[in-house]
Amino acid sequence: MQGAPAPAPASGPGSPRDSPRGSPGLFRKLLVNQSIRLQRRFTVAHPLCFDLENALSCGRSALDPQVGPGLGQGVQTSAQHSQRRESFLYRSDSDYELSPKAMSRNSSVASDLHGEDMIVTPFAQVLASLRTVRRNVAAIAHLQGLRAAKYMAVGRPLTAQPPEDTGQKLALETLDELDWCLDQLETLQTRHSVGEMASNKFKRMLNRELTHLSETSRSGTQVSEYISRTFLDQQTEVELLRGTLTEPPRPMSQISGLHELPHNASLSTATIPRLGVQTDQEGQLAKELEDTDKWGLDVFKVAELSGNRPLTAVVFSIFQKRDLLKTFQIPVDTLVTYLLTLEGHYHADVAYHNSLHATDVAQSTHVMLAMPALEAVFTDLEVLAAIFASAIHDVDHPGVSNQFLINTNSELALMYNDTSVLENHHLAVGFKLLQADNCNIFQNLSTKQWLSLRRMVIDMVLATDMSKHMNLLADLKTMVETKKVTSLGVLLLDNYSDRIQVLQNLVHCADLSNPTKPLPLYRQWTDRIMAEFFQQGDREREAGMDISPMCDKHTASVEKSQVGFIDYIAHPLWETWADLVHPDAQDLLDTLEDNREWYQSKIPRSPVDATIPEQGGHDRFQFELTLEEAEEEEEEEEEEGESVLAQEASESPDTELLSPEASTDPEALCLDNQRTMGKPCVDHEGNVTAESFGT
Repeated sequence: MQGAPAPAPASGPGSPRDSPRGSPGLFRKLLVNQSIRLQRRFTVAHPLCFDLENALSCGRSALDPQVGPGLGQGVQTSAQHSQRRESFLYRSDSDYELSPKAMSRNSSVASDLHGEDMIVTPFAQVLASLRTVRRNVAAIAHLQGLRAAKYMAVGRPLTAQPPEDTGQKLALETLDELDWCLDQLETLQTRHSVGEMASNKFKRMLNRELTHLSETSRSGTQVSEYISRTFLDQQTEVELLRGTLTEPPRPMSQISGLHELPHNASLSTATIPRLGVQTDQEGQLAKELEDTDKWGLDVFKVAELSGNRPLTAVVFSIFQKRDLLKTFQIPVDTLVTYLLTLEGHYHADVAYHNSLHATDVAQSTHVMLAMPALEAVFTDLEVLAAIFASAIHDVDHPGVSNQFLINTNSELALMYNDTSVLENHHLAVGFKLLQADNCNIFQNLSTKQWLSLRRMVIDMVLATDMSKHMNLLADLKTMVETKKVTSLGVLLLDNYSDRIQVLQNLVHCADLSNPTKPLPLYRQWTDRIMAEFFQQGDREREAGMDISPMCDKHTASVEKSQVGFIDYIAHPLWETWADLVHPDAQDLLDTLEDNREWYQSKIPRSPVDATIPEQGGHDRFQFELTLEEAEEEEEEEEEEGESVLAQEASESPDTELLSPEASTDPEALCLDNQRTMGKPCVDHEGNVTAESFGT
């Protein structure tokens, strides 16, 4: 729709100008001619760019008669999407910015403002505010021009004038916007990127959320510490072991974990199986691999049918589907030999970070690259690099974290200077295996292609270090929002930095895609990651070390860990990715929300909590006190003596209400107690509701 510009921007029901500037219910909004809302969807206009539908054409002036307030109003999102809750990124960041201007830009309480109209990264907010300034000045000039023209035409003052304060309000609003922009620009640190501005803001917001979470319960504290240490790159001071874990001596230049596999010398083109692996269930495996292009492939079933060679079977299938063997002249026997060798260097005794996980990430990367919004965006070499990076990204993973290796004076930590220890090792092993006999799948690449591929693979695998999560998220969100503002919705990927940034986030999303998968698959992944955490916790306990958060099988809450992981990590990440490829990932966001609600429903509640209805808004991040925790806290209070109990009772009259004796819910008790005992628990319908995650 197009029409003449209005004399002055009117304040409609959905406008943030309805309320006073100091209202905490307002949030920074990207508006084009006041009522134009840019849709989140990006489509491909050129192999090197995305194009936002219904955006203004380049070079169009705010005073252009073809630009009117009706442009873009035909764009509607689905009712289901409009009702989906937003992540914490859209909440207020005004804890210490209490001025009216700051609150109007940083508060997101208003129910009528949806996340798709909000700008949350600081640099994009500056640009959006400057755009508002320009529109207001243009509107003032246009209004004055109309009045002057009418005055000259009739030879007398206007008889029907707009409200007397219209011009004054626009002028004040313009000055307000300019003041805010100047405040922001004056605080920019020249050594920091605009992405780092967003990263620091998001880290600050997440820290506040985690502080609130840690105050709710003991398990909330554990979940908070786990997220903080894993995803915020916050190192805690620990007393390192005087000795090191037993490792065989070897030269520092030697890459650990390499070994010969018995199949290397026997493979030839004539003996390569049709599906890349030897199996007596070839028909069933072929049928299962038909879903390789679909989200939620059952890799556990593929492993069962392929003789525990899921990575070889799936990646071989992907290379064939994408015709990569022909494009890059990869001998089929060389590809299978390398894949078998690579898969043999994943540890089968590691519960989560094994070849099953690598298969899942590689297949998820393949599906995401095929999303309509990304169709024809990346070159064949970039696709090859992304799939290869996904396949090798956790090879030779020992089943413990980077921090564990650092705390135990590991040889790997020493070799890589405590920096992305495992990620550097995965890269070294993955590339070193190419030098094995008949394993160099890149032998026919040109030197330029090889160097470009190696650079991309290194950048993508290093980005799987979870301590870099917030930086990746902030960079991606800043890029998307900034391009919305500065380029009228056109997101160009015309340089290496922007292209690798999208690819890094794509692989990172694939690495954290478990909560977006069908619930039966997600639950299996949860069981596996918790088993791996508990195995690390057992090793830490045996070594006399402090047990890492979420690694103590006696105290960890599986359900709370997943709700917290989704709320603070997975949801913001996938929400931002969905902005980029809208609407291609909307069903994934729906699945993510459903899975969160399932785990939330499995958190045992105390009787007093069960009688209180769930609250929306900020309360969605709160976790109930479990019966087990209430019992532990009561025992501690009894040990402190009756005098202390009496004093605490007078200060906290609700303590008695949380007593486990008050519970009449055997299923809730079963869920909490059986989990720590490592025994299955059956509910009133006969379903197993908890099972052992131990070693």
